[in-house]
Amino acid sequence: MQTIVQSGTVGSDQTYLKQQAGRQDRFYEAEAAGLRWLAAAGGARVVTVLAVEPGRIELERVRQARPSVDAARRFGADLARTHSAGAAAFGARPDGWDGPIYIGKRPLPVADEPRWGVFYARDRVLPYLEIAIEAGSVKQRESDDIREACDLISAGAFDDDQPPARIHGDLWNGNVLWSPGGVVLIDPAAHGGHRETDLAMLSLFGCPYLADILAAYDAAHPLRTGWRDRVPLHQLHPLAVHAASYGRSYGVALHDAALAVLGLA
Repeated sequence: MQTIVQSGTVGSDQTYLKQQAGRQDRFYEAEAAGLRWLAAAGGARVVTVLAVEPGRIELERVRQARPSVDAARRFGADLARTHSAGAAAFGARPDGWDGPIYIGKRPLPVADEPRWGVFYARDRVLPYLEIAIEAGSVKQRESDDIREACDLISAGAFDDDQPPARIHGDLWNGNVLWSPGGVVLIDPAAHGGHRETDLAMLSLFGCPYLADILAAYDAAHPLRTGWRDRVPLHQLHPLAVHAASYGRSYGVALHDAALAVLGLA
């Protein structure tokens, strides 16, 4: 388990120290690189990295506040700006970072793809599907449907003219903190991806005032027609990751999402 220790003060703000001996290779350094890359976009606010070294990262302490419509709307518009800052390619690491990247405790494959579908199927769904099958979370007949959906995706059925976006990559409600100054993001799996993937993950696990977030996002950077229909497509990745780690219920949800994708063809 990860140890989180409240540590000292910086000015008037308390800080948080996360540390764990034997953590994966350059794990906290990857987290810091992702946070700094997202912050450089000048959009959604992310937690500030105060110090990082092997096995530990020190972050600013984020004071908690109640979610509000105003904060949600600001966050939606700010997230659109973050995505618009772009990335070098689909699957690209944060600029200036040459190490591994992670989603939760699992490695996240790195790519340099000009086409989203190839990258998404190969590097964001199939690696975790294999683990989920071995874990018993996905049955063989289900895996056939999921692979068929991945074949469709890889063939370019959902490719568009959207450039690689600078995405958080693990944008579930637990990584969206509501502070007196608005939303602050933590714990990214930052990489070059499709902007609809971040929005689909917000929808998957729920988020306060989600409709307001999405409306403000769409106003700042209009989404392509049919984006709501494509939510299951962009949920394949987080569902595959969860099926690999958290059991059968996520395998069932992953299969359901794959059937929905096949229904879009």
